[in-house]
Amino acid sequence: MTDIYIRRNRENRGCFRLAVLAGIVAAGLLIWGIMTWRANRPPRPPKPEQTEEQVFEERAAQAASPQAQPEAVARRETPPAPAPAGDRRGAVLLAEARKAQQDDDLLGARTRALALLAQSDNPGIISAAEQILNSVNIALATTPRPMPEKTEYTIKRGDTISGLAKKFKTTTQLIQKSNGIKGHVIRAGDLLRILSGEFAITVSKSQNDLVLTFNGQFFKRYRVGTGKFGKTPTGKFVVSDKIVNPPWWRPDGKMVPYGDKENVLGTHWMALRSLDDPGLRGYGIHGTWEPETIGTQASAGCIRLANDQVEELFSLVPEGTSVLITE
Repeated sequence: MTDIYIRRNRENRGCFRLAVLAGIVAAGLLIWGIMTWRANRPPRPPKPEQTEEQVFEERAAQAASPQAQPEAVARRETPPAPAPAGDRRGAVLLAEARKAQQDDDLLGARTRALALLAQSDNPGIISAAEQILNSVNIALATTPRPMPEKTEYTIKRGDTISGLAKKFKTTTQLIQKSNGIKGHVIRAGDLLRILSGEFAITVSKSQNDLVLTFNGQFFKRYRVGTGKFGKTPTGKFVVSDKIVNPPWWRPDGKMVPYGDKENVLGTHWMALRSLDDPGLRGYGIHGTWEPETIGTQASAGCIRLANDQVEELFSLVPEGTSVLITE
């Protein structure tokens, strides 16, 4: 019985060895076959170079992708909308402008956004470019950052901020903001960067908006309120006076001081003088304690902005700034 068991055990081990040997042979044949196939297969055709149009299509697709859009940062007023379709070159330039803004290259973002306004007729592209400029232009103008339109000026003995504002046709508030000056004291020998150029205002009654331009180029768009039943007059005007914390005169001639609940002028007032009709008086641009009326026809004829917005505009435009009011 023992002999039978030993003999069967030897037979089983022999079978196992044959199976292992067969597996090794099969694996070798498989490897040889793969290597032979790879050696004899035809070479892949070279990948064709992309044309300029294909490059623009690819980059535009990346720009329009939600993953490609930079996250909103604190300095922006609103998060950027996705790049509009239908304008490949515009979408590429818009993506570059957004990337420059995200990287704090504000001059680069401004240059690209202005190029978009000049080149594109896509409403979505134009709106997105204006959104960038609304933020970037204010950041450039109201900080010590350099700009091509800023003059570097070394303060001389006897200089005053108000005198420099008149000399450079700007405002005292903008000189103070753009140079980090608190108060009115300046020292001879210090360097200032002073924005020098020409602001202009255009108000659309039908759109209830105010577009501020600088040296003929878009600077910022503001939402405004205008007169009930179209009472805001149209035509050419200039800013003739500027008052902080203004009083208000009621239609019956009574003066209502700033801070009184009845005073409707908000925190700032800019009087308008008509160039078409010297007798047209009493109109201006001012703030409001009723921000919900912005974007509507709700005033007695003046142009109103939210208080923080009119304060910003007040600091940018000097007396003599031209104002065009259109239907």
